[in-house]
Amino acid sequence: LPAAIKTMDSVGEGREQPMLEEISSHKEHHFTAGEVVRDVIMGVSDGLTVPFALAAGLSGASAPSSLVLTAGLAEVAAGAISMGLGGYLAAKSEADHYERELRREQEEIIAVPEIEAAEIGEIMSQYGLEPHEYGPVVMGLRRKPQAWLEFMMRFELGLEKPDPRRALQSALTIALSYVVGGLVPLMPYMLLPTAHDAMLTSVVVTLAALFFFGYVKGRFTGSRPLFSALQTTFIGAVASAAAYGIAKVVQV
Repeated sequence: LPAAIKTMDSVGEGREQPMLEEISSHKEHHFTAGEVVRDVIMGVSDGLTVPFALAAGLSGASAPSSLVLTAGLAEVAAGAISMGLGGYLAAKSEADHYERELRREQEEIIAVPEIEAAEIGEIMSQYGLEPHEYGPVVMGLRRKPQAWLEFMMRFELGLEKPDPRRALQSALTIALSYVVGGLVPLMPYMLLPTAHDAMLTSVVVTLAALFFFGYVKGRFTGSRPLFSALQTTFIGAVASAAAYGIAKVVQV
């Protein structure tokens, strides 16, 4: 009998070894920089569109290149500050909300542990687990209050702990992205003295930049790159055309 048990153990180990090797050799490729990409998309898309529309509108009003450039740079500076501040406040509010809910959940675990433990079971049952299957998990979490608290925050409330540096990073990322995007439609006005020529060049350059940005955005976000490129280009073209048309109408 001992020999048979030893044989079974060796067979089990032999089966586990390839499985462990397979797990160790498996590498998952997931994109985890979603928040940064979201900030970059927000900054660059607005940076390309808003100064582009402003420059087109001023050009439609027959403003000289120097005036278009001055107004455009002022708008880029103001827009970058405004967008960056908005990103900072949004991330800060998210962090404050998490802290409030964390304290509330911690108080509930202390005050009504049985109810909170029952909620673990309810969460587990949503994944098709039976009481005898999730019971040990509930008991294990009750022995580890910090893990219990983190579990409830994530699976009951759907909240992930934010990075404490997130607010500042978001503000800087959005602001810098806005500046980079905003300088693209203004570059022709820096190089060409005639506003009309600068506007035509700005249209070509900016639409090409919008198409490229939309394509890259589609690749990162998992949507159809070509559709994303066409959609982004169309939005920028409509915004600039509307600004140019309004300027012409008002001028008349």
